[in-house]
Amino acid sequence: MTVAAALDRYVKEVVPTKKPSGHRRDIGRAEFLKSKLGQYSLAALNAELIAEFRDERLAEGKANNTVRLELALLSHMYTIAIKEWSLGLTANPVLNIRKPSPGQGRNRRLNGDEEVRLLKACDEHSNPFLGWIVRIALYTSMRKSEITSLTREQINLEKRTIFLPDTKNGSVRTVPLTNKAYLVVKEALSHPIRPIDTNLIFCGEPGKDGKRKPYVINRIWVAALERAEITGLRFHDLRHEATSRFVEAGLSDQEVASITGHKSMQMLHRYTHLRTENLTDKIADI
Repeated sequence: MTVAAALDRYVKEVVPTKKPSGHRRDIGRAEFLKSKLGQYSLAALNAELIAEFRDERLAEGKANNTVRLELALLSHMYTIAIKEWSLGLTANPVLNIRKPSPGQGRNRRLNGDEEVRLLKACDEHSNPFLGWIVRIALYTSMRKSEITSLTREQINLEKRTIFLPDTKNGSVRTVPLTNKAYLVVKEALSHPIRPIDTNLIFCGEPGKDGKRKPYVINRIWVAALERAEITGLRFHDLRHEATSRFVEAGLSDQEVASITGHKSMQMLHRYTHLRTENLTDKIADI
C-alpha cells in the first residue's frame, strides 16, 4: 500500500473518530503529506526520507509546531496501520527521527488601548454575537469553539458558572464567571431575537439540512481587527490574555488550570514570568 492510499484510508476511518473541530486540519495535513510523500510505499518510506521532509519544511520557514503536527499525523497513521490494518509492517519509521523542538508559543497580549478599540469595533458589527463572544473569551479564557457551541443548558446564572462537557483535551470542566463575564452571558441569554429551533446561544442560519450550527465569526473577526487598526492578533490570543490576567490577579497554578482547562502544569509555566514580575514590587523593601 502506498502512503497516499494509507492516508486516504486514515482520513476515511480514523479522522471521523476525532473531535470535529480538528477534522479540517487533519484532512489538510493528510493532503499535504500525500503531495510530498504519497508516492512511496509504506514499507519504502524510511526514517531518512522522513527526516529530509522535516528538514525541507523547516528550511521553508514553517513553524516547528506545524512540522511536529504533520509528523504526528504521519506517525499515528503508521501506528494504526501496524495495529489495525494487518499490512505486515513491523516498525513506525517516524519514531526513529528527531522531532523539531516545541515552539515557544505565542505571547501576544493586548497593548495600550487595544482592548477598547477592539470591543468598539466588535460592537459596530450588526450582530451583537461578535461582541459577546469576544468578551466571553477575554473574561473566561474559553476557546472559540467552546463559546460558539454553548447551549442554554450549559449556563447556570444562579451559580454563575458555565459547564463544558466536551473540551479540546477531552476533560470536563466548569468555568466560574467573573462579574464582567456574568453580565455578558446574562445579556446574551436575554437577547430578544432568538430562534426557537435551537438551544445554541450563538447560532447561524439553518444549513441545507435545516439545522442551525454554531455562529461563525472568522470573517467578521478579521473585519473588526481592521476597523480597530489592530495587527498581529489572533482570536486564540484572547485566551492567553485572559489566562495572564488570572495569573496577575494572584491565582495559583491549580486555580488557573481549573478555570482554563490546561491539563498540565507545564503548560502554565509560560506564565510564571508574570508572577515573578508581581513579586518584584512585594520584595522591593525587604
